[in-house]
Amino acid sequence: MKTLRSAAWLMVVGFVAAPCFAHHMAVIVSPGNSVQDVSSAELGKIFRTETKKWPSGRSITVVVHRASTGEAVTMERLNKMSAREWQSWVAEHQDLVKLVDSDEEALSYVSSTPGAIGMIDVRSVTDRVKVVRVDGKLPLEDGYLSH
Repeated sequence: MKTLRSAAWLMVVGFVAAPCFAHHMAVIVSPGNSVQDVSSAELGKIFRTETKKWPSGRSITVVVHRASTGEAVTMERLNKMSAREWQSWVAEHQDLVKLVDSDEEALSYVSSTPGAIGMIDVRSVTDRVKVVRVDGKLPLEDGYLSH
């Protein structure tokens, strides 16, 4: 009986803990980008294409997934938009953003495009890109992108 309760407890903990990592996103740039840290306010302006150049003068290319629950949730919070408003914004601004279908495609594009910025699931991060601190925090730290 004790073993059964222990197993049940582990299952409950697993089900509760698993969603905690479901929407952890990482903001990424190409390795040659000198940007290390951005504020969440500036990041919102970048992803809304209001800020068009990096401090170095290089043009910013925004990379957005066509469909990513984690990215959508993060963008809604970051830009203070509903899901419908964010989807509508992306549809209206397709000429200003690079649309991708997967984290791998985002990694590939960002790593090979100086000035590109995107967002991927934290579990997809590789050494091909640089992760940007947001408000001084890295992914999985409390407060990174309003987790």
